[in-house]
Amino acid sequence: MTRWIAEWHPDDAAFWQHTGRKVARRNLVFSILAEHLGFTVWTLWSIVAARMGAYDFSTDQLFWLVAVPNLVGSALRVPYTFGPARFGGRNFTVASALLLIVPAVLLGVAVSSPDTPYWAFLAIAAVAGVGGGNFASSMANITYFYPRARQGVALGLNAAGGNIGVSSVQLVMPLVIGAFGLAAAGWFWVPFIVVAAGCAYFFMDNLSSAKASPREQLAVAGRAQTWILSFLYVGTFGSFIGYATAFPLLSMSLFPDAPWAAVAFAGPLAGSLIRPVGGWLADRLGGAPVTLWNFAAMGAGVVLVWLASASGGFWPFFLAFQVLFLTAGIGNGSTYRMIPAIFQAKAVAERGTGEEALLHGRRQASAAIGIISAVGALGGFLINRAFGMSFAATGSPAVALAAFGAFYAACFALTWWCYTRTVGVTRIASLAHARV
Repeated sequence: MTRWIAEWHPDDAAFWQHTGRKVARRNLVFSILAEHLGFTVWTLWSIVAARMGAYDFSTDQLFWLVAVPNLVGSALRVPYTFGPARFGGRNFTVASALLLIVPAVLLGVAVSSPDTPYWAFLAIAAVAGVGGGNFASSMANITYFYPRARQGVALGLNAAGGNIGVSSVQLVMPLVIGAFGLAAAGWFWVPFIVVAAGCAYFFMDNLSSAKASPREQLAVAGRAQTWILSFLYVGTFGSFIGYATAFPLLSMSLFPDAPWAAVAFAGPLAGSLIRPVGGWLADRLGGAPVTLWNFAAMGAGVVLVWLASASGGFWPFFLAFQVLFLTAGIGNGSTYRMIPAIFQAKAVAERGTGEEALLHGRRQASAAIGIISAVGALGGFLINRAFGMSFAATGSPAVALAAFGAFYAACFALTWWCYTRTVGVTRIASLAHARV
């Protein structure tokens, strides 16, 4: 069965009211389901690594197992961005969802044997990176379905639904592992993956207007805006996925007797749920001002975590970390909203306000999402490696936290320089006039 929609004009008010809204919502719902499971598989090792006490692995080795899926997922986000435009959003969602079965099954098999070598665990953790690619293809696809004025909330909901997958893993997996053993961490997700792929097959659509060649899409790599936003997204989404995957192992290392497993899900859940708020604030106030002051708050959050980690108390540490999760979530929404706003505003400035210009801007934004989300996800790898190296060198996370604080200061300065120096630049459409 092939489901291709040839005519799609979401910025036409009449079309959106009578046809587009219903179809877009249906595709958004099942896109969220598939992306959610992508995140669960991608971040499984955040819990599994913290439960591998039976293996004689160092803290640094365990942080490698958590970091490698982030590295692979980051790299895969670029080709995954081209998938919907090349094969159709529905078709690619089905294929990418089914691919999640591979790392889930491999995990279940590997932890069933106490003789599995470290290199095999490292390779299987790398395969779990396929789940990280789903975000880029899902977001690039949903960009085409919604009109410019509604993309902030739509992209925020789509991203939040995926991000909550991290919280699902950290809420459900301790219970599943406690009841059925470590191997169940992999096998548990297989039937859900099959259901998500089936729903995508029967209920999602391909858009003919989304077709674009990789050469056309890669043209955005030559725009300075792509790399500026990539840097900022390392600070927001990279922080979210890095902290979310590092928190269980970090807590176990600092507070081995604390009930970290019971509450690890709370931070990723809060950061995911507040992400649409970041998009909404960006729609109302402009992406740049929201992002600017959010980086200041993230810097303050790092200081709080450092003070709490040195205090020796788990609960102050836990509460301080919630500040980082909440600010990372808000920054995810506001930074991500800047992407379609900038590229579509530039397309209008360069080509006028016609349908062709709007479609060109949407294609540019979709392609930019892949590159920006790929670079941003790299932050998840860097945060876990920073914690691992900090523990190996000093036995504490202090050096890593200092590096994170310095990076947020750089993000604050870059946002101010490129987007908020001009008095009165508060509406997100004005970001097209950034000084680059």
